[in-house]
Amino acid sequence: MITPTRLSYAVLAATIILADVLYLGAPLLVVLFSYFALRQFYFLTKRKWLASILFVIVVAGIATAAVYFTRAAILALPDVADTSIPSASAWAQKRQIELPFTDFESLRQAIVQVLGQEAHYLRNVANFAKTMTVMLVFSILGMVAAASLFFKTGLDPYRSTHRVRNNLYSICCDEVSTRFRDFYRSFATVMGAQITISLINTALTGIFLFAVQMPYAPLLIAVAFLCGLVPIVGNLVSNTVTVFVALTVSLKLAIFALVFLVVIHKLEYFLNSKIIGDRIRNPVWLTLIALIIGERLMGIPGLILAPVVLNYLRVEMLTVEVPPTQPPKSKIQAPSRTPVQSGHG
Repeated sequence: MITPTRLSYAVLAATIILADVLYLGAPLLVVLFSYFALRQFYFLTKRKWLASILFVIVVAGIATAAVYFTRAAILALPDVADTSIPSASAWAQKRQIELPFTDFESLRQAIVQVLGQEAHYLRNVANFAKTMTVMLVFSILGMVAAASLFFKTGLDPYRSTHRVRNNLYSICCDEVSTRFRDFYRSFATVMGAQITISLINTALTGIFLFAVQMPYAPLLIAVAFLCGLVPIVGNLVSNTVTVFVALTVSLKLAIFALVFLVVIHKLEYFLNSKIIGDRIRNPVWLTLIALIIGERLMGIPGLILAPVVLNYLRVEMLTVEVPPTQPPKSKIQAPSRTPVQSGHG
């Protein structure tokens, strides 16, 4: 019979594999991030109910800000295009480059032609909306699951009512809970390093924003810090918002901001490898390889989970004691005894 400890490792491994196969990496991350946020709020308030209220307020604030920025971007896009396209056309004419658009309407038609026929384009939009709806539902379920774990942890809450106290089911639940608890601790360790990375990225972005006198600089700095708490993909979101705001000023500023932020984004791979590698006590090259493999396997969720899994494997292997290997015993041959012949001299 398989031991409960081995079963618990199999359950954890199966969870990560199924998250990859069934494209559930994002909901898994929602559970981890939500539980991490609830624990941090509990550390500040010492009250679970107050921590949950603060969590709901923060999530509602982030959702409201996302809807507001998205709506503002959609409404402002025609005006931004009308003010930016003439300067882009003039820049292209000086270099004898022919652009396929002259205004916002021609730009929209060019984008539709690139994406395909109108029906195919609408089909892609419908699929995108369906995917986003499913992700939203899974995210809500993930936050509810995290809140449930926060208030009442354990897989066997009715253990005291079982007829057999140390039954196989309860012991397996204890082992599985231990494995996932250790996995979360690895996630919390990596997130501590990610906060440091976010502070560094926010400082660099803030220097750039104030240097070029970007509008809404304080708000963009806050967005950069909050988005920077999510590795890699958070930087992409904050960079998109920053470039869009720069585009409302001039096309030249938008290109300058894009180049600057892309350089920072590329450097974040090595920043992640260095800071997270030091935090989880792994060499930079190993952390970088884990990031690349995680991105290849699961995309953005794999990029976030890679250092977590790497740290978890290291911590688990450090608890396993291996008996020292004994050097092979050399076979010493006994000296051959020659018979002593007795003789008369």
